[in-house]
Amino acid sequence: MSTTRLPQDNEETGGALRVTLRIMREPGTDADVPLPDYATAGAAGADLRANLPDRGAILLPAGGRVLVPTGLRLAIPDGCEVQIRPRSGLALKHGVGLANAPGTIDSDYRGPLGVILMNMGAQDFTVTHGMRIAQMVVAPVLRADFRLVQALDDTARGDGGFGSTGSG
Repeated sequence: MSTTRLPQDNEETGGALRVTLRIMREPGTDADVPLPDYATAGAAGADLRANLPDRGAILLPAGGRVLVPTGLRLAIPDGCEVQIRPRSGLALKHGVGLANAPGTIDSDYRGPLGVILMNMGAQDFTVTHGMRIAQMVVAPVLRADFRLVQALDDTARGDGGFGSTGSG
């Protein structure tokens, strides 16, 4: 098996592999909304914030979904992806999560970064300007070579799935 090294400008620091993500703001967005940032030293995900036109709000009705703009565009290094994940506090307190969790942003995408929020709660939810709406995780990518074969190797589990390893 061959693997691809991460970009050369990575450095090992404090146990975490670091990579530089270049970010550009969309024209006309609020420059006072913070860039993605990590809430704690051990956080894997950087918080993403809503950057709404006219610093307004978006009503997310119960059972509804909406694309929330962040006002950002990313240049993700080759060999990496960005995963967009829900924030646990929004999910627990309000039933708000992502319609496509985790969302994947490929390294060759340069368009606007939006977050598809979904309201699984019983009450309407208001997304406000500058609100932390999701987490962004930068991750290495492995690419597979797909090879058709006549048989697969045997394992103890075999083809057991969907609850076959026990209950609970």
